[in-house]
Amino acid sequence: MRDLSDIRKEIDEVDRKLLELFELRMGLSLNVADYKKQKGMPVYDADREKEKLDKLRKMSNKEENADAVTNLFTQIMLLSRGAQYGELKIYDDLGFASVDKFMAEQTTKIAYYGETGSYTEQAMLEYFNMQGVRIAMNTFEEVMKALTEGQADYGVLPIENSSTGTLSDIFDLLAEYDNYIIGEHVINIDHNLWGLPGANIHQIKKVYSHPQGLLQCSNFLKRYQNIEKLEGGSTASCARRVLQENDITQAAIASKRAGETYGLELLQASIHNEEHNQTRFIIISNKREYLSVAKRISICFVLPHRSGSLYHILSHFIYNNINLTRIESRPTKGKAFIYRFFVDFEGSLEDDHIKNALFSIKEESLELKILGSYVPV
Repeated sequence: MRDLSDIRKEIDEVDRKLLELFELRMGLSLNVADYKKQKGMPVYDADREKEKLDKLRKMSNKEENADAVTNLFTQIMLLSRGAQYGELKIYDDLGFASVDKFMAEQTTKIAYYGETGSYTEQAMLEYFNMQGVRIAMNTFEEVMKALTEGQADYGVLPIENSSTGTLSDIFDLLAEYDNYIIGEHVINIDHNLWGLPGANIHQIKKVYSHPQGLLQCSNFLKRYQNIEKLEGGSTASCARRVLQENDITQAAIASKRAGETYGLELLQASIHNEEHNQTRFIIISNKREYLSVAKRISICFVLPHRSGSLYHILSHFIYNNINLTRIESRPTKGKAFIYRFFVDFEGSLEDDHIKNALFSIKEESLELKILGSYVPV
């Protein structure tokens, strides 16, 4: 048996040679970048890389090393491309303008999902310091359309709950409409059961709420199997419905503010599953602007449906030392088995390493959209 220290010495020598050859290769890759720039050629050549990986795989002396060889040289090529993008600095203008602050005045029009007493209205009032003209909307898409058509200056929508996760509809709308995230706001969600004055919980046969409200109170509702759970619009609109229909057997799950707004009686307080129940809301605009102090970016992209495509894209975050805070996927409308990925990460649109990553992703994806840059809560 060979001595371990001797083996390690040999490994150290091999690593030294590998390092020398790696640095030589990276230098040559920059020469390639200069040539491609002069000739107007793209840095990324998928066919060339596939051809080279196939050749290297076949050159492996041991079949069991073939996969490792492919992985090794895939990484080297990814690092090489990143270095080329960085050297050339041929980043496109991102089309976003930096501003010092977003302000709402008394005449600023703000569209939000729900109505008086909804959690989204509460988030809007807190974020904009009670300023602005409030425009209630019945659906998430109506908020998006109001911005696109110039009916509103800003919009407010829920995007994630701490217990039930993200609202997938919002992601689809962000990809579809030419609107952008400029901020976010988190509020505590306190769901309560409301009925008509004089009602008690044992009389209730139907309970209305937004689908998220029903989900977030599922444990409480399981204790009342005789109560029919019905999805309505916003939690506030469900509270208003109970008042208008004047049926003592009906109740709504809504906020304290909503119940009090519509003169309902509290049947049971704080019925949500999680003690620390919070919802994150996004503030959106139809202008490509971001706060100069923004340190969070959201994007979405579509990739070719082939092995390793997501792996290749994520390497650009690693190469540029970017910390991802979220990644989700959604089916792309009208395209079977093609997915759109939504990614949040830390950084500023003004940083070169962020521009490098975004340019690289744009070059190697089928579609890229910057959804916005904002200050994380």
